[in-house]
Amino acid sequence: MLSSTFCHIPQVGERTEWRIWEAGIWTWEDALASPLLDTLFSRSLAFHLRSFLERSLLRLEEEDIAFFGEHLPGRELWRLFPEFRHQAVFLDIETTGLNPPEDYVTAITLFDGYRIKTFIHGMNLRDFLEEVMAYRFIITFNGKCFDLPFLERSLRVRLPQVHLDLRYVMKSLGFSGGLKACERAIGIDRGPLRGVDGYTAVLLWRKYQDGCPEALETLLAYNVADTVNLERLMVFAYNEKVRRLPLSRPLLPEPRKRILIPYRVHEEILDEVFFERLRMLSRKGEVW
Repeated sequence: MLSSTFCHIPQVGERTEWRIWEAGIWTWEDALASPLLDTLFSRSLAFHLRSFLERSLLRLEEEDIAFFGEHLPGRELWRLFPEFRHQAVFLDIETTGLNPPEDYVTAITLFDGYRIKTFIHGMNLRDFLEEVMAYRFIITFNGKCFDLPFLERSLRVRLPQVHLDLRYVMKSLGFSGGLKACERAIGIDRGPLRGVDGYTAVLLWRKYQDGCPEALETLLAYNVADTVNLERLMVFAYNEKVRRLPLSRPLLPEPRKRILIPYRVHEEILDEVFFERLRMLSRKGEVW
């Protein structure tokens, strides 16, 4: 899809891009070889388009995702996924709350489509930065508002990678709500983790701190599920976006491999946490 993209060119917006496609120019190679650009646009603009496309071909050959991340509108970063999938990592974090430095990161999972890596507060969290810097494309859900700002504030670093937040891609497709709502809408079943949310993760961490290692393992299973499910969401969103364009482009196959989550969900611990949460809400007079 990236080589059919024209909206990364300065002076080319959505309407101009659609005008190019509707003229039968579907790829950069088409544009460079076709005289149609000279009939669609002024001589100077046609020259500008060809010049930038030649530059784009070179940057794609060099696998320069930063170039495209800089020039693509944020709402179109989904187009990068097929060409830069090998540089991408899915990321999700768990925390003790919403406000660093009072609150802190408890767990982080990275998933590159093959390997799962988890980082835990008080154990190996310091290894996270070295690992994440090996990737040039970060994909999250709501990471623009939460995960990345929280990480950058709490770890006092800047993550320079191109960042795609699937929350906004899904919203543009008509899917509202959080990650779990989007998962349910496309048929992802969480099994024993059904009903677990971010606040449950906070309570699991507290229970772990009180001496329950099974609570930590359940928390990590939840964090990993949040992360690995992003791959299926990414492929779904990409394909839906492509289907809504006025040109024919290949779709991505749905990930068929079964991802083995290396942590056990202790359902008896979840029952205890759910009960404690219900009791807390009941004391406040709230409905759970």
